[in-house]
Amino acid sequence: MSVPKTPEDVNFTRYTCEEYARHLAAREPIPGGGGAAAYTGALGIALAAMAGAFALGKPRYAAYEKDLTSHIARAERLRKELLELVNEDSRQFLLVSDAFAIPKDNPSRSACIEEALIAAAKPPLRVMEVICETIALLEEMQVKGSRLLLSDVGCGAALSRGALEAASHTVFVNTRSMQDRVYAASVNERAKALMDEWIPRAEALSRRVSAHLQGEEA
Repeated sequence: MSVPKTPEDVNFTRYTCEEYARHLAAREPIPGGGGAAAYTGALGIALAAMAGAFALGKPRYAAYEKDLTSHIARAERLRKELLELVNEDSRQFLLVSDAFAIPKDNPSRSACIEEALIAAAKPPLRVMEVICETIALLEEMQVKGSRLLLSDVGCGAALSRGALEAASHTVFVNTRSMQDRVYAASVNERAKALMDEWIPRAEALSRRVSAHLQGEEA
């Protein structure tokens, strides 16, 4: 597939894994790091859902049946949202590029750029928020999901941790150019607060899984 030229053309969820990775590696404006972060987050939540799916209906996990059904449905919603954010991040990048392409002698250029930057910071910030929900679900799946898939829960935690920090870079690259420094600071603080709370939780979950798999737990 050829690289999309307009926001309306963007639909990376139609690409194969090979196509997406090839375009990500190419000298093309999109996709980029923000979309990759969203896609990585979608893989993390998919692993949470899988751990629940393999436990669902098994006598050993009967006490968690209701919770598992709810968690799997929620994971599916979050996965779909993250995949749409893969597209939305690229759409907003194209709009930012269009704004910067406005001739410098155009009096509306500055306002258009500011508006585009504010809009472009929203998808990666939402990616961060969804990934935080993912980490919470992975914590649930460590306890309630299939024990045979505990390593996948750990993988999901590691992917989510990386995706969370990766998405923050796309937030910050947009806020750094905003003229409204008060608004930019408020967005940055929100992103940093999410990282401060949820990166340690993702790391702790990954470590717990690793310790269990290595037989280091009592």
